[in-house]
Amino acid sequence: MITTKIETFNNYINGEWQESVSKKTFFSVNPANTEDAVGEFQASNEQDVKIAIEAAKNAFPGWSQTAPSKRAAILNQAASILEQNVAALAEELTREEGKHVDDAKNEVIRSAQTLRYYAVEGQSFTGETFPNDDANMKVSTEREPLGVVSVITPWNFPLSIPARKIAPALITGNTVVFKPSSDTPLIAFRLVEALAKAGIPKGVINFVTGKASDVGDLLVTHPAVRAVTFTGSTAAGEDIHSKASFTTRTQMELGGKNPLIVMDDADLDLAATLTVNGAYSLTGQACTGTSRVIVLKEVKEEFIQKLVQKTSALKIGNGFEAGVKIGPLANEKQLKNVLKYIEFGREDGADLVYGGEQILAGEFEKGYYVEPAIFTNVKPNSRIAKEEIFGPVVAVIEVDTYEEAIAVANDVEYGLSASIVTNNLKIANQFTKDIQAGTVKVNRTTTGNLMNAPFGGLKKSSTSTFRESGRVGLEFFTQLKTVYMGY
Repeated sequence: MITTKIETFNNYINGEWQESVSKKTFFSVNPANTEDAVGEFQASNEQDVKIAIEAAKNAFPGWSQTAPSKRAAILNQAASILEQNVAALAEELTREEGKHVDDAKNEVIRSAQTLRYYAVEGQSFTGETFPNDDANMKVSTEREPLGVVSVITPWNFPLSIPARKIAPALITGNTVVFKPSSDTPLIAFRLVEALAKAGIPKGVINFVTGKASDVGDLLVTHPAVRAVTFTGSTAAGEDIHSKASFTTRTQMELGGKNPLIVMDDADLDLAATLTVNGAYSLTGQACTGTSRVIVLKEVKEEFIQKLVQKTSALKIGNGFEAGVKIGPLANEKQLKNVLKYIEFGREDGADLVYGGEQILAGEFEKGYYVEPAIFTNVKPNSRIAKEEIFGPVVAVIEVDTYEEAIAVANDVEYGLSASIVTNNLKIANQFTKDIQAGTVKVNRTTTGNLMNAPFGGLKKSSTSTFRESGRVGLEFFTQLKTVYMGY
């Protein structure tokens, strides 16, 4: 039960912090201690969204004509505000989401770097000039902003994912309506607050909080919305994609069931470490997290011993405690889902060789904690081998050959990230060609991506239209116009 007085945070629409038309609010709570309320937020309705979209629409002509250097200056100033408040922002992020405070600090810093990166790249992102046979004609392309962009983001990276969507949208001259996850609205509020303090004109960035069921459809279907960029579950992405109009662009970064293949020549200590880091960082709540380990029969038993040993050494606890590697799951729904899939693993005949129990004793009683789970002898067609769990659960699948490993790895509906552990350069090179994934790694974790490199998936991990991150991340937010200039 929440008993202490806490701060109430408003929407940001047309340059003003304001209450929802609904006059209703909701609480964001600490997943490590559900009696700790992080803040009270606006339970927005469709009327709030309409007002926000209208504000963005009205602001678009002026913002699209603003000098790129001035747009860049605002992003740089917002980055400075984040950098000046890293410690405080990281503390809020940890309370709200549950990740370790060191990881939260890194996310704040990376988000500031993302703003600065696009402040630079956006000023040189332009069209092309084409040779032609008419000496008195110039043929070129111009890149123009789209208009109003809806940005809908998840709770697992609640600052860095919005930053990598909002920064390229703004630098290219678009205006934004931003709806964060209801599990992590405070750190999203801080990003918008930084942009507001940096002097962004009214209506250019608008911020609404609330349930997707109350406001999500209008963010996608409103005729003034020219593009929707979304990160979340594949089911939600498919729903958005189906509802968007024929002329509305969609960019979807969706689910994954990411494999790590362990070859018989692999460094098994490295393979076990990569598995632990990929599967259990952020308590397994990363779309690129290692969910399946496909291991050659000859090294399976030794690999499992090392994996159990390294997993058992991980400290579970509150993200403010030194040495903690596994924090709470983000919310009660996540906890129930992970426990459900652990039961599915048992039902499907896999062997649970480590963990998998909810932790309720002592300091864990008021949080959403579960032990990391390792299943062996997992059948490739079982539910824990096919379906996204989004939690600290590893399914170990035995195979006889590289060819079988690739077949198993590709036999899912997702294609986000994949890795292989091997010392064989020929196999490593072949893997990069054979695997069906948008992010392919060799002797590295499935998690993590460079800020300046493209990111996105294949199959149902993405709409396979536009990539995020890097210079190509600007493409989604612009349209091409071809100009034939005779003189």
